[in-house]
Amino acid sequence: MKKIQYILAGLLLFGTTAIGQNLVDGLRYSDYRIQGTARSVAMGNAFGALGGDFTSASINPAGLGVYRSSEFVFTPSFGKTSVEANYLNQATTDSKYTIGLPNVGYISNWGNDQSAGGSVVGFSFGVGYNRLNNFDMKRMVEASNANSSLLDDFTANANNNVWSDYYEDLAWETYLLHEDDLGYFNVIENEGYGQNQRKSYSQKGHIDEFLLSMAANFNHRFYLGATVGIHNVEFKENTSLFESMDNGIDFNDYTFNTFLRTTGTGFNVKLGAIYKPIDALRLGLAFHTPTFYRMHDSFDNSMYSSVNFGDGEYSALSPLGDYDYDLTTPMKAIFSAAYVIGKSAIISVDYEYVDFSTIKLDDGGDGYNFFDENEEIKAAYKAVGNLHVGAEYRLSKEFSLRGGYEYYPSPIRSNYQSTTMDTSDANSSTISGGLGFRQGGFFLDVAYKHGLDKNYAEIYSGSDLGRFKITNDQVIMTVGFRF
Repeated sequence: MKKIQYILAGLLLFGTTAIGQNLVDGLRYSDYRIQGTARSVAMGNAFGALGGDFTSASINPAGLGVYRSSEFVFTPSFGKTSVEANYLNQATTDSKYTIGLPNVGYISNWGNDQSAGGSVVGFSFGVGYNRLNNFDMKRMVEASNANSSLLDDFTANANNNVWSDYYEDLAWETYLLHEDDLGYFNVIENEGYGQNQRKSYSQKGHIDEFLLSMAANFNHRFYLGATVGIHNVEFKENTSLFESMDNGIDFNDYTFNTFLRTTGTGFNVKLGAIYKPIDALRLGLAFHTPTFYRMHDSFDNSMYSSVNFGDGEYSALSPLGDYDYDLTTPMKAIFSAAYVIGKSAIISVDYEYVDFSTIKLDDGGDGYNFFDENEEIKAAYKAVGNLHVGAEYRLSKEFSLRGGYEYYPSPIRSNYQSTTMDTSDANSSTISGGLGFRQGGFFLDVAYKHGLDKNYAEIYSGSDLGRFKITNDQVIMTVGFRF
């Protein structure tokens, strides 16, 4: 498996030009950006110490112990993801609207008569799901006067006796790759560079966590909880690279298409505690085990060319490929604090510690052990601290105003970043706000979230870096009933 240089994935998590499981795939399914209830989203998902919200089951399950009644919630969402790309100093934009249901949950609470004695004054049981990641996105890069080509990579492989039915063979069958006494060469390098390039990406999919949670309330002072999470992964990506030459002698253009679908299931366990040293202060601690996935990839490629010799137009299709493998994500520790100001305001902070260098690929369907890929993951990734900050102010008995902020630093080590472009700003942040309404046993929460991600990636192996600015605007609404 070839080394993937200068890859800054952040939230974008680009696919690569090599069919194979690698550090990009590992990060894509390990870097969670939870989408739960509207209240949680509005407060930056800072619910590790606060509790009393179904999203707590995916953050710190002890937060379910704060409940003193039963509850049912569901959360539809509507959003738009826009991508501004800059490649070879030429800008393009693309966008995609999304509709989803990132949260459905039910909490059952049983109280205990304190007069009967004992420290346990309540139990809560939760079942439902939260969305951990949404992959829906469209993006495009376009440029002229390119100084390299995807075909260069195929040529180098062929000259090093590396031949794939998914790459080099397609270029050979479409008369883009040729051989003479000196070795293999491609039509673009033979013509001279300066060609036009356009690459489009279309991604769809998500990671959903189906939850089974329990929590206990000890004298309204100490809370313990546990969650078993079952993860469902669905990811699809189609890419299309088009290269053309305006005044080519033998070469006009070609299109190279790739398709990848990844499905998988996994599970993890979350344990958490919340302690109230005084009524106004809550301190939270949670640990998430690794998620143990079994993944399945399906893939194929195709290539079409237009040349000024022979039949003029050629096409080639790869075989349909399938591959199974295991993926283990990092453990996570969450340290939290929340402060309640009288009966009118709350301030909450969560700090998540995640070491992405511990991502591990294993047990390939053909017996492959992924040693080289795992060593590359250790070299490329590092531990990070993600920050979540939230606040809520009660305007009246019925209405509450909320705000939040989230920050996700890049997990890429500095020595894996580009030496030709400043990529130090590759990170992700979110600002959010919302309004809550309570009336009897009914409540309605609405939130707006604006996310900004900056990423850099090769368009193909050996290309200049493309710079991507991704904005995600989302409206989330939770309808809930307490009884």
